[in-house]
Amino acid sequence: MKSKIFILLYIFLLQVAFVNAATTSPLSGEAGNGTLSGKITDKKDGSPLIGVAIYVPDLKIGATTNAEGKYILTHLPKGIYLVQLTYVGYGAINQKVDFSKTSVLDFEMETSSIEIAEVMVTGVSRATEIKRSPIPLVAISKTVIDEHAAAGNIIDQIANLPGVSAVTTGPNVSKPFIHGLGYNRVVTLQDGIRQEGQQWGDEHGVEVDQNSIERVEVIKGPASLGYGSDAIGGVVNLITASPVADGTVKGSVQGVYGTNNGLVSGSINLQGNSNGFVWGTVLSSKAAIDYQNQHDGRVYATNFKENDARIMLGLTKNWGYSYLNASIFDDEQAIPDGSRDSVSRQFTKQVTEADLSRPIVNYADLNGYAIPVLHQHVQLYRIYNNSSFSVGDGNILLNLGYQYSHRREYTHPEDAAIPGLNLQLTTFTYDTKYNFNIAKEYETSVGVNGMYQTNSLGYSTDFPIPAYHQFDIGPFFIVKKSFGDLDLVTGARYDSRSFTGDPAYIDTLSSKYTTLYTGANPTTATGVVKQFDALSKNFSGFSGSFGATYNFSKKFLLKANIARGFRAPSIAELSANGPDPGSQIYHVGNSNFQPEFSVQEDFGAFLTLPMLSLSAELFNNDISNYIFQQQVLDATGASVITNGYNTFTYVQTKARIYGGELNMDIHPYKWLHFENSLSLTYGQNLGSGGNVADSLKYLPFIPPLHTHSELRGNFAKGFGFFKNFYAEIGFDHFNAQDRFFAAYGTETYTAGYNLISAGVGANIVNTAGNPILKIFIEGTNLGDVNYQSNMSRLKYFDNANGAGPGVQPGIFNMGRNVSFKVIVPFDFTAKAKKS
Repeated sequence: MKSKIFILLYIFLLQVAFVNAATTSPLSGEAGNGTLSGKITDKKDGSPLIGVAIYVPDLKIGATTNAEGKYILTHLPKGIYLVQLTYVGYGAINQKVDFSKTSVLDFEMETSSIEIAEVMVTGVSRATEIKRSPIPLVAISKTVIDEHAAAGNIIDQIANLPGVSAVTTGPNVSKPFIHGLGYNRVVTLQDGIRQEGQQWGDEHGVEVDQNSIERVEVIKGPASLGYGSDAIGGVVNLITASPVADGTVKGSVQGVYGTNNGLVSGSINLQGNSNGFVWGTVLSSKAAIDYQNQHDGRVYATNFKENDARIMLGLTKNWGYSYLNASIFDDEQAIPDGSRDSVSRQFTKQVTEADLSRPIVNYADLNGYAIPVLHQHVQLYRIYNNSSFSVGDGNILLNLGYQYSHRREYTHPEDAAIPGLNLQLTTFTYDTKYNFNIAKEYETSVGVNGMYQTNSLGYSTDFPIPAYHQFDIGPFFIVKKSFGDLDLVTGARYDSRSFTGDPAYIDTLSSKYTTLYTGANPTTATGVVKQFDALSKNFSGFSGSFGATYNFSKKFLLKANIARGFRAPSIAELSANGPDPGSQIYHVGNSNFQPEFSVQEDFGAFLTLPMLSLSAELFNNDISNYIFQQQVLDATGASVITNGYNTFTYVQTKARIYGGELNMDIHPYKWLHFENSLSLTYGQNLGSGGNVADSLKYLPFIPPLHTHSELRGNFAKGFGFFKNFYAEIGFDHFNAQDRFFAAYGTETYTAGYNLISAGVGANIVNTAGNPILKIFIEGTNLGDVNYQSNMSRLKYFDNANGAGPGVQPGIFNMGRNVSFKVIVPFDFTAKAKKS
């Protein structure tokens, strides 16, 4: 605890030092005039527009128009920045503004069925319109997050985006996959700080409070250029709420209830801004019982409890901004194993260490919020700083982070306090870059980022990975140049990663369970066996990309990009030698692995017409030294069992992943949208040369063809006191997945299925037109279909007792669920000004 307090104090003092340096250093240059004000009106009739959101993404400064349609942005530095205007029912405006020359700027907005021209800040030198970036990008806003109340976590809320999916272990554990790549191939960020929490583990979800996230940005494809090793498949950036406008204090209280698993979730947030001093806090809690479906009934050990807290303090001034964030994530998650009674097929549970017989789970355990003895407890403490300092016509971005991830899995039914797994991961991340114009209109970024990481083994009985130290560093540059309607982006990076793994020995005799041996002479001590050899590895590699976007007109554009990615093997792939109880797998690594390199080509075409929007994106990704897991079988074809778990080893091969996404939005009226998308991903195991057997020719965890159709009506003006009313109905089709990694029984065939969903919501406003209540209702799997997703690991959890002919083994996904979400906003601005 003392070390954590010291780290917090160190980062805070470092932040203060940079703030003082920025306010006094001659490098900061002129601050600019500091303000931008104006009036926003309807282009058709000139009437003022009330509540228009004006935002400068690179500066995290925003405001809204008042009753007269007027706005003011303060604390603006010198330089040219993108200003974004959004308003329900109107087309978005994105315009670059030179704050050193412009202090007054009016806008006219037009009604449009296409409201948002999305802007990204992830992986670019400056805020960029998605459609103008040659790199495949996608984003979802706070509005979409609010409307999808049924999602159990933030990753589930993006899992239906074209090209994005998730590997799940129940309703509260999801790992992002992009174009068939996940685990340590996708970097998850929070506010640009990479998330570290044992990503190699199947049931190790993303430790982020979904209620603190306002926006999600996704890079679909190699993002090693900006984020180094582990971003070879892409990036998911979870972005928290931006500071509120100067002089305001506001927040909200929200509650969610889900009918299927009795999900009860509550959250409160509050933010303020007084002359550039900004602050905010979020407190959240949620709990659920075991979920249910028609096939399994209630699925034992899928309940969970989670408590989260976050606080932010910072400054926004003419020199830039600096925010200090601290958060706690605390989750208790039951561990399902799928064991069933041989006659009734009801779920059973382990109650003794010998495990000679298991009783059927009773009604109270299936319908209670109490977490069972066998469960995992995951805590993540996070402290990080985001800063931006104006330097001449450019700015320096500095992101520093500290994380402590404590993951325990309790697997001993008669010794509830003894963890089977006890991993303690400490990570320091650093990321700094200088954004400037190397020449006229050459947007340039040069920087360096990486991390130092140490993993230690606490008192426990299972040891899948060793204690280790890791250091990453990667300098890079990115250049963007626009030639009229042609945008070119290129960049390069060189990464280096070093591992030092500690040897470890296991004492098999001194206590009831095997434990780490800490005595002398381990090689000669009785009953002591080696678990891990010492490890010393260094990996390095080059990444680069080149892309172009050509706007033939405002209605049609083409984009293309080619990128080379690099990924060093993870510690699990190199050194694993032990069970992970939550995944029911005994992992075996290989220290001789080489780093992965990929070459991906992307091509996209986009058409935007008054009543029709079309897009097509294709990708092809060739990966050398691709690493994946396969089950180990003995000479008879039976699964090799080690310490009671199925044994899986990592192997390396050549691979090719290719596919694409199609999107079509038909909007014959401004209020009506008929949205359609298709995602297709193929993964091929190319082997090391020669023919590849049929059972080996496909890669694991490749999602099947997925189509989504949604009919949606938006009524911004609403009806009476109901504003921003919407109603939608959706249909999802998932093909059967018959292209699976069948070798050694690693994966099995998955049948296709169809799901129906629906949603409705509105804002209830007062006489002044301000929302006093927001209501969202969402129903998923309304047909109560019994289905298994090939991306669900619970599909393989079954002891197969009584699973005779015609009985599908494994656990099925959640049945029908209706979620209700209520948000009560509040505004203390008037009271704050008065005080």
